[in-house]
Amino acid sequence: MKRTHPQTRRGWGVALLAALLLPAAPQLHAQAAPLQGLDDFIEAGMAEWGIPGMAVAVVHRDRVIHSQGYGVLRLGEDRAVDQHTLFGIASVSKAFTAAALGILVDEGRLDWDDPVTRHLPDFRLYDPYVTETVTVRDLLAHRVGVGRMTGNRIQWLPARERTELMERIRHLGPEQTFRNGYVYSNVMYMVAGEVVRAVSGQSWDDFVEERIFRPLGMDRSNTSVTRIAQGENAAWPHQEIRGEVVPIPRRNFDNVGASASINTSVDQLTTWMRLHLGEPGEVDGIRLLSPGSVREMHRAQNALGDAGLSGGLASYGLGWRISSYEGRRMSQHGGATDGMNTTLVLLPEEELGIVITTNTFNSFMNAVANRIMDRFLEIDDRPWDRNIRASYLASYQRAMAARDSVDAAREEGTDPSGPLTDFTGTFYDPLYADVEVTLEGDELSIAFWGGDNDQVLTLEHWHHDTFRGHWRNPAQREEFVWFTRDDSGEVNQLHIRWTLRPLLLQAGTYPANYTRTVTFQRTDAP
Repeated sequence: MKRTHPQTRRGWGVALLAALLLPAAPQLHAQAAPLQGLDDFIEAGMAEWGIPGMAVAVVHRDRVIHSQGYGVLRLGEDRAVDQHTLFGIASVSKAFTAAALGILVDEGRLDWDDPVTRHLPDFRLYDPYVTETVTVRDLLAHRVGVGRMTGNRIQWLPARERTELMERIRHLGPEQTFRNGYVYSNVMYMVAGEVVRAVSGQSWDDFVEERIFRPLGMDRSNTSVTRIAQGENAAWPHQEIRGEVVPIPRRNFDNVGASASINTSVDQLTTWMRLHLGEPGEVDGIRLLSPGSVREMHRAQNALGDAGLSGGLASYGLGWRISSYEGRRMSQHGGATDGMNTTLVLLPEEELGIVITTNTFNSFMNAVANRIMDRFLEIDDRPWDRNIRASYLASYQRAMAARDSVDAAREEGTDPSGPLTDFTGTFYDPLYADVEVTLEGDELSIAFWGGDNDQVLTLEHWHHDTFRGHWRNPAQREEFVWFTRDDSGEVNQLHIRWTLRPLLLQAGTYPANYTRTVTFQRTDAP
């Protein structure tokens, strides 16, 4: 039986559309002629996709020609998004980290090709040669070969300091050999942030605020959700869970802040985009970066997979993805984590910059960006919204069918191999540290990383000695864990299959085609 996407079935989109029709925040500029009809396009798409709030800004030839918010900060409330609303821009933060290092390069205090150990002598990776050879450029271009620890958008380690993660990543094995391809890595950007600290004497957060935000007049931007004040004009994160878009808790992931933790508004990002367009590195008479450093950030550093003779070329720069759009060079980056989704696109030859922020995960942003680019390239409107929506619904059907197959493989009527007390105790892995399994009533739970309140799984028996764990924070969804016994019959190992990237977040953390199974060894005597 064909599965219909829940948002298609439900009538809650009508309520959302009503929210979208609240009095709009005043625009910074009247809508430019190339953007006529954009508001209607956006509002219709938001209702269809179930996006509570969105903000869009466009700069062209060094002018801000559009900067506006749509929808609401949080479902169930009527406070409208405007161009000043703060959104978490997630991995769009990476370009700010590259710029911070570029400032230090311009000052002669660092070189892109410095070995990381020159500035972080205690830095260690899985291999001595890689440890001694890896450079700052390698970190920023995702060519170290070390990938995610526990996945983006799903897991972070908020109870651990950056220094401890730096110590533990030596136990994170490679997904590809060193400099032999592209492996996206948030933790390598965390290391890059620590290079900023070592060279400048300031934390990454303080350096970015003092040396980038302040000169650019980005006075409302910050580097941590802990700096969002109660009642501030800031969007609330949402996520689709079991077919319904709902508000989810804000989570602190400061320890990998250099990869993903900046909160800012589209209004503030207009200056940032102008910095990279026109005269590179200079905006409003302020020289922040040398033209050479800006060009280096937007130069191809690491090839991305493509379709060969029939496909376009794509690569990663330093904090930017480099490709083309209708024959024009394009620098772009997306960002998605914990109910925040952003895309920022530059077409330097057209002196065109577009940023779109939203407070739930979606693909509609890409349709908006493409519609705007087409308008400025004088291309007749194409059905980007219909095509992207159709592709998403097909992906949803496939993901839910795969999830159903996992559920169908569950063996009914089985029991654990012994009483639940057998599975309690403490376990350890050198990368992921300590976990404790406890029994409360008739329910097992696992506390990770020192018992941080967010990092607790409640276990539901699945079959045999396998359990499906549900995180206390609903946005984190679920993980599969299982126990094994040694030759004496004692439970001696706990295994967890981390979802590093699900097939489709809206379907859940499984099915997934990118996982890591970790074995924790028991450390207490049973």
